[in-house]
Amino acid sequence: ATRYHSLIVQSRNLPACLEVIARTEDKEIMGLKHRDFPVWGLQFHPESILTKEGKKILKNFIKVKK
Repeated sequence: ATRYHSLIVQSRNLPACLEVIARTEDKEIMGLKHRDFPVWGLQFHPESILTKEGKKILKNFIKVKK
């Protein structure tokens, strides 16, 4: 997989209101969600042609928002 990070999120720096929802095989955080509000964040670009399941991720996000 191709991935570039100039910044990363570390578990020890997360406030209690955020939950990790995705990690890489080497345990880097790639997705977060707020525990109380409908807010999500990703550490990658799902629309990138290099993201294998990018279209599926975007379709699932649209389903959640409907």
